[in-house]
Amino acid sequence: MRYLSKSIFITVCFILLISVELFGQEWSEQQKEVWKNVETYWDLDTKRDVEGFLNYFHSDYSGWINRSALPSSKGQVGKWIAHGFETTKVLVSEIKPVAIKIHGNIAIVHYYYSRLVKDVEGKQRSRNGRWTDILMKQGDKWVLIGDHGGGTSSN
Repeated sequence: MRYLSKSIFITVCFILLISVELFGQEWSEQQKEVWKNVETYWDLDTKRDVEGFLNYFHSDYSGWINRSALPSSKGQVGKWIAHGFETTKVLVSEIKPVAIKIHGNIAIVHYYYSRLVKDVEGKQRSRNGRWTDILMKQGDKWVLIGDHGGGTSSN
């Protein structure tokens, strides 16, 4: 029993140290600009703004969520987003960056997300997981050309 408590303590300390390192990063101005775009389209999603959210998707977008058998195009994602807006309401949403890598006009963004949603029956569920967005600079904003991720949902 004593060994188990010590192991748990060490594990918790390790996780906390990693968390401080990940979230205590200093971002460059360009990384901050990319992250601001990610926050903007997550906010549009939270507000159920289909058109605004889809304006952050490149016309040749291809993304793959964990629970899908195949990647989806912008048109396919648009249908799922619209359906999701009809059947759920986001009550609370939070995203936290882990890594932002920029290569010219391409950015790769890894982050965690957490959400509390309410379905049409009034049941609340938490959703959380991790996501990777691949963005391309287009004009004055960064748009999604690809993404991958997903997580878990619980009651």
